[in-house]
Amino acid sequence: MRIDKLLANMGYGTRKEVKSLLKGGTVHVNESPVKNGKTHVDPEEDVVTVAGEKVEYRRFIYLMMNKPGDLISATEDQNEWTVVDILQPEDKVFSPFPVGRLDKDTEGLLLLTNDGQLSHRLTSPKKGVGKTYVAEVAGEVTGDDADAFERGVTLDDGYVTRPANLHIIESGDISHVELVITEGKFHQVKRMFEARGKKVTRLKRVKMGELVLDEELEPGEYRELRENEIEYLHTITSKDKG
Repeated sequence: MRIDKLLANMGYGTRKEVKSLLKGGTVHVNESPVKNGKTHVDPEEDVVTVAGEKVEYRRFIYLMMNKPGDLISATEDQNEWTVVDILQPEDKVFSPFPVGRLDKDTEGLLLLTNDGQLSHRLTSPKKGVGKTYVAEVAGEVTGDDADAFERGVTLDDGYVTRPANLHIIESGDISHVELVITEGKFHQVKRMFEARGKKVTRLKRVKMGELVLDEELEPGEYRELRENEIEYLHTITSKDKG
């Protein structure tokens, strides 16, 4: 990796700012000064310092966000605020992106990372990673609905969903339910209930596999995943579930 790219990725400034930094003579690789931005280094083997401070190289970043209901799950948008827009600069430099997507008005657990392989595995139906939602639904949700979800629901475009687990918490004119799905079609949860003649009025994702949304995170807040959480995500996506 070029030294200028490494420093830019680690938050030491833009390419132009890094170029000035290198010219200033404060950047050293294995205790030798480096001024040429094209110099190649092995960030996992070479010791890089800036003004005597060691550069701690990190390839990937893993973030858990409690997504609020007014941001879109995208890296950029000309008209709307995105989940990436609210990240701190030191996290943005890693160019993280949302793992899957949540609708703009859907709240809750959203992972952001620059680890493309893990993101793909987490969102692949072949891996069978369950995504758990709690929902408020206009209309009485019944056992018949739960049975239909277990068989697979035919959506408005003819697609038949994979089996889903629907648990009724409270049923009435306004029902409260918990739903686990293993895929993520466009507006899937809302469309599944619409196929049963009901409307989702509030939706929140609370789990991915057994990774639970941190209750201490207020809407719009986020934190880095802990090492055991990262290891768990890699473990549950290591084998196909069929």
